[in-house]
Amino acid sequence: MKKQTAGRDQLGEFAPKFAELNDDVLFGEVWSREDKLSLRDRSLVTICVFMGKGLFDSSLKHHIMNAKNNGITKEEMSEIITHAGFYAGWPNAWATFNIAKEVYADDEPAKEEHGGWFGLGDPNTNFAQYFIGNSYLKPLTKPGESSIFIANVTFEPGCRNNWHIHHATKDGGQILICVDGEGCYQEEGKEARSLKPGDIVVIPANVKHWHGAKKDSWFSHLAIEVPGENTNNEWCEPVTDEQYNNL
Repeated sequence: MKKQTAGRDQLGEFAPKFAELNDDVLFGEVWSREDKLSLRDRSLVTICVFMGKGLFDSSLKHHIMNAKNNGITKEEMSEIITHAGFYAGWPNAWATFNIAKEVYADDEPAKEEHGGWFGLGDPNTNFAQYFIGNSYLKPLTKPGESSIFIANVTFEPGCRNNWHIHHATKDGGQILICVDGEGCYQEEGKEARSLKPGDIVVIPANVKHWHGAKKDSWFSHLAIEVPGENTNNEWCEPVTDEQYNNL
């Protein structure tokens, strides 16, 4: 066990005897008797005592850090606090959990992020009826502040929008700039096109088409509405599983 010096570091001048007892007796003799009780088990006992006495200062955090270093996993720590909570009190369990979460934060698996540089955005609930699967929308410009509206659209694996048409009597249409993952784009009567970051799709007005993610990949693209005259979007039938699976 590493030699403890916290007592002398913090109280050496103010309370030298206490510092000596802390470093040399408590940690130097009691904690070092690993042939009697392992460091892991001593950490477990100590945390339960602190929790029962309602001591939630830096000392408890230090002992939880020791427990982690002595081999107590995050799952085991969660079970220890849960079990002790029935005896030490539910509020004490909550307080101990808050400290333990900080100590074991590095053990949390990293959350997978989607949406590329522009971020995932919010669930695309307003247009969910026109999608198979879940999609997310992050507007990058505010409606009305420019003649061009740009949004980052993200599709979960297997998600695609319905066949649809961007109508216009002049100009109009849409431009897609792919930014993350892999997806597909298809115009009616043509073969589907595979998409990856950096690909750009120019969709003419009045052309029936759909786009979305591949089966095993998230997919994000910027959707840029091209200004035109008498523009409107027409949503059509869904892309069937048979159509999608035969790509």
